[in-house]
Order: sequence, then C-alpha cells, then structure tokens
Amino acid sequence: MDSVWMPAGIWMAMAMAAGLVSARIGLSVALVEIVVGVIAGNTAHLAVQPWMNIIAGFGSVLLTFLAGAEIDPQSLRRHGRVSAAIGTASFLLPFLGGLLYAYFVAGWSFDAAKLAGVALSTTSVAVVYAVMVETGLNQTDLGKAILAACFVTDLGTVLALGLLFSGFSLWMAALLGAMAVSLWVLPRFVHGAGRWLSKPEHLNKLLTAILFLFGAMAVVAGSEPVLPAYVIGLALAGVLQRQPQALGQLRSITFTLLTPFYFLKAGLFVSLSALWTHLGWIVAFFAVKMATKILAVRPLAGWFGYSSRAANYTSAMMATGLTFGTISSLYGLNHHIITETQYTALVTVVILSALIPTAVAQWFFAPTGEKKESMCSTPASSGASDGGA
Repeated sequence: MDSVWMPAGIWMAMAMAAGLVSARIGLSVALVEIVVGVIAGNTAHLAVQPWMNIIAGFGSVLLTFLAGAEIDPQSLRRHGRVSAAIGTASFLLPFLGGLLYAYFVAGWSFDAAKLAGVALSTTSVAVVYAVMVETGLNQTDLGKAILAACFVTDLGTVLALGLLFSGFSLWMAALLGAMAVSLWVLPRFVHGAGRWLSKPEHLNKLLTAILFLFGAMAVVAGSEPVLPAYVIGLALAGVLQRQPQALGQLRSITFTLLTPFYFLKAGLFVSLSALWTHLGWIVAFFAVKMATKILAVRPLAGWFGYSSRAANYTSAMMATGLTFGTISSLYGLNHHIITETQYTALVTVVILSALIPTAVAQWFFAPTGEKKESMCSTPASSGASDGGA
C-alpha cells in the first residue's frame, strides 16, 4: 500500500505548492503545475505509476467535458461565425506550416511530417479552460468565443489524425454516429433525469458513467476519450448551466483531485537534457507554431472587431497546446510513425506552447476585471463581427 499512498501524498503536496506559487505570481495554477512537474521530473526523477495514468486520464476527460459544458449555446450561436473562422484558421495554417517545415527543412518522412503538422495544429482546451475558470473569463463573451474557437481547432486536429492515420472502421463510424445522436438525445435525457435525481452528486454520477462509456467506445474505435467528452459537454451545456450546483461540484472535484495529476504528469515528459540535445528542432518547431498561430488568428480577430488587447490575448491563448498535441505525438510514437527523438522534440514543443503563450497572455494582455465584458466588440457594435448572426 505504501507504493500508492506515499507517491500520492508527494504529488498532492506538489499540487498544493503549485497553488501557493500561482496565487503569489498571478499565473494559472495549471501552468505552475506543469513547471513543478518539469522540475520534479528532472531532479527527483519521479516515475509515473499506472494508477496515476488512470487518474490523469480521468482528469483530462472531465476537464475537456467541463470545457465543452462552459460554452453557452446562445453565445456560441451569437459568436458562431467568429469562432468557426478563427478556429478553422488556427488549425489549418499551423498544420500546413508544421508539415512543410518537417518534410522540406527538417528532412522527416512524409508520414512523420504529417504527424508533426497534426501535433502543432492543436490548441489546448485543458489549459485554456483552466485559465478561463481561474480568471473568470469563462463568464464573458470573450472567454466563451475563445473556448468555442478551441473546439473548432481541436475538432480539425482529431479529424485530421483520423483521416490521415487511423482510418475509419465500423467502430469509428459507430462512435461518430453515437456522438451525432448524442447532440439531440442526451440533453433531453439528462434534463429528464435531473427531475428525479434528488441530489447533484447523483447527476454527476450519471454524467461520469456516460463519459466513461463513450470513452470506452472511443478507445475501441482507435480514437481518444477526450473527443466524445468535449462533444457531450457541448451538447449538455444548456442543460447543465441550469444545474449550477452539480456543475460546481463536478468542477471542484476535477480541479482539486484529478487535474493536478494530469498537469504534473505533462511536465514530467520534458527532459531538460533533451532541450539542449534537440534545441534546433525544438526552437524551429516552436517558432513555426507560434508564427502560424499568430498569422492565422490575429488578423481575423482584428477584422471581427476585437480590440487590440483582446486580439493579442486571443492569439496567445489559441497558440497554446497540450492535450491533443501530446495525444497526437504519443499516437505517432506508438504506431512507429515518428522516432523517439522526434517524439521528444514534438512533446517538448507542445508543452512549451502550454507555458509560454499563456504566460504572455496573462502577464501582458489579460483583461482587467472591469473590462472583461468590453474586450470583444459585441455583434451590435461591430459590423464586421458575426453581427446580426
């Protein structure tokens, strides 16, 4: 039993320390947890035990679900054109940039280059959502528009991974069909269930069971559990926002007990010695991702009527990466599409992209409390926004 409880205590102590540092320096606790994981992994050489992978996996699924549930349906419709345009560009340009650089400049095989493009195209829903909750931006139009754009970007990433590598089996068709049906059936089912479930924890148990069942189907289909989790969260957003007690309870459990393992584990993947050994690839791929993300997002944000500060903040947040970036890289390694050296470079870039753009966004472009609602021009005040939509 000591092999479980002692490491668990150490990891939660690291999470607590990250929380204290986060409160002092004003940086997202998710990012501080990643940094703590990097330090612990390279100094104490902590190992990731199988049960930690399970908890971290649960954390990523519930975190992604909560991110989808935070997208207000009315706000999504109001900012749908903005989020769709920014999210699509945020996927497409980095994907092409990463693919072309890996193939023509770095000399990777075409399959490895495609995998690099997929890994670099992502925007981290986990990091963005964690920051939005901690800063309160998830309650503003700007935060909701960014979360919706993240959904579009990562949907493109998952579809690209499936089209280019996974193939479409009967299980994949069944998963996609079940996800499509869930958009219509689950809101009515959960709304009806909420009437006879007497306590918020009962509703949360039902939601967790649904997520795990869809996650099992995703694994069988050769996909990842976070994909249906995000879609289910989006489908249930309208219902769950009328259940604030249940949603708050689930959010508290997720951020307190589960996501620290996910973010600390992410930091353990960064080898400081590899940062030096593969510095050329890391710097180049990081520069490609940042440049293509900014070129994709910043002009569109300005065109849609965002203020300069909001456009810069949106560009930085859309440049983050973690969940789907590490998933894509690990998929490539497990299927022998990329080598261990290429994997190390990509994962390091992905994790750096979770740290640097978010730190820049929070330290230099973060909305102040009294301006949160005015950072993004409303449809009524901007003819270029999805005005009128």
